[in-house]
Amino acid sequence: MSEKLKSIDRGVLFMLLSSLFGALNGAIAKILSDSMDPVEVVFYRNLLGGLIVLYSLQKIKVSFNPSKIHLLFLRGLFGGTAMVLFFYTISTIPLGEAVVLNKTSPFFVTILAYYFMKEKVNLPTFLALIIGFVGVIFIMKPFGVEISIDHIFGVLSGFFSAAAYATIKKVKDIYDARIIMLSFMSIGMLIPLGLFLFTPYVQFQIHTDPFVWSLIGFMAIISTGSQWFLTKAYSLSKASIIGVVSYTNIPFALGFGVMLGDKIPDIYTFVGIVLIVVGGILVSKK
Repeated sequence: MSEKLKSIDRGVLFMLLSSLFGALNGAIAKILSDSMDPVEVVFYRNLLGGLIVLYSLQKIKVSFNPSKIHLLFLRGLFGGTAMVLFFYTISTIPLGEAVVLNKTSPFFVTILAYYFMKEKVNLPTFLALIIGFVGVIFIMKPFGVEISIDHIFGVLSGFFSAAAYATIKKVKDIYDARIIMLSFMSIGMLIPLGLFLFTPYVQFQIHTDPFVWSLIGFMAIISTGSQWFLTKAYSLSKASIIGVVSYTNIPFALGFGVMLGDKIPDIYTFVGIVLIVVGGILVSKK
């Protein structure tokens, strides 16, 4: 029993650190979006983060099982897509709102489990889903106006995050956490590179400002740390417990956002945040 409690405590601690680092990562990404394309930020973040992981693998080698490599690919694809959408959203709407919309992922986890794993959705869980998505409506505020595409991208980042989290649970007992992270970062570089090479919407530039590169390097370090803590948290504790603790990144993000000049959330946004958090906690406890 004590060993189980110790494992839960470590998982909670890792998730708290992941939430803090993740919110700080979002704040830095928002600062960088003033100087570079947000998709370009994703590329450099994953490039430097991947180099950090490769260095650690050189120091402490691990075995590699190719039998589930397709799951590693899916984890990278879902996670990389979620990151591109999330970083874009950070650059266009307040940081706190972007983080909250990304935190719709527990609702999508439940929906995906229902359709693909045939898990039953009972009445309390269904009501929790309704509560959460009503919260999304309050944040989007589509009252008589066109719904913002930026907010839609924020919700989609939550959907792809949910798919990525599901794959972590599938591979956590097969691969070292750093291998899982490397799959995510590798494809997280290929997606921005593909958007740059094959679409007119993303532009890469040559940056000579030392401050910009110092921010990119710092972001790579803390985001790699956040991913490692996240992966370890889900590996050590139940997803229901970690899912609840993960909501601590909302106040972190709101605080960083206000420090960067974001407006304090209005009443609609605040109600939406509360509804999403309540719905997410109820879903996590199902």
